[in-house]
Amino acid sequence: MRPWRLAEQNLARVREADYQVAVLPLGAVEPHNLHLPYGTDLFESEVVADRVCAAAWDAGARVVRLPAIPYGTERNLAGFPLALNLDPSTLQAVLRDLVESLDRTGIHKVLLLNSHGGNDLKPFLREMYGRTPVRLFLCDWYRMVQDVYATIFSEPDDHAGEMETSLALAYFPDLVARDGQRGLLAGPGQKAVSRFRALEEGWVAITRPWHLLTTDSGAGDPRQASPEKGERLMTVIVERLAPFLVELAAAPLDERFPY
Repeated sequence: MRPWRLAEQNLARVREADYQVAVLPLGAVEPHNLHLPYGTDLFESEVVADRVCAAAWDAGARVVRLPAIPYGTERNLAGFPLALNLDPSTLQAVLRDLVESLDRTGIHKVLLLNSHGGNDLKPFLREMYGRTPVRLFLCDWYRMVQDVYATIFSEPDDHAGEMETSLALAYFPDLVARDGQRGLLAGPGQKAVSRFRALEEGWVAITRPWHLLTTDSGAGDPRQASPEKGERLMTVIVERLAPFLVELAAAPLDERFPY
């Protein structure tokens, strides 16, 4: 029994559950170098959501983990096959409909748990503010752990590098491609250098065309990845997010919320 997983419940259980907080995982379908599956972001969102919700439920929070949205914004990966895109406006329209459904049900606290860098959801929170009684929170879990990243990993991970590969080895290892005794079936994960210093320094931003940025869609060296590192990272995520969900479930929706 996983009472926090909506897809596994029936109407009788849902009526008895008195859910207070909904957690909506968001992923993507896109290439992740040569060794990780197209569903990496989706699988990460699901495994993170399950472990966080399980810990919160065990601590007394009535949380419900909604089925993940598998597709994300992919226009800048269009140079690779089967990077399945939802434009930001389309994704936001789907989210608006789901928020409306939760409002009708009486769930007015929602955490968007995002696993894909292309899903820029902060504008959605701004647009929805004041238009719905549902209070929206956003967590890009990969940003949340940047302060402890160097204590776990040796190499930076922009996409399909050491961090994501470690999570895959820990939680969906059968989907990680290997090349016999040589280890991972992975490209080097090198990125092209822009001709503009302002882009390299981060003073100016673009949406990066990944077929020009990389050769195999990977951006980060995955060779130092291990399942142990993935488990250590998950421990940090759960230790940070589960107590937040417990606090959120208990917090009254008064006129000063969330202060």
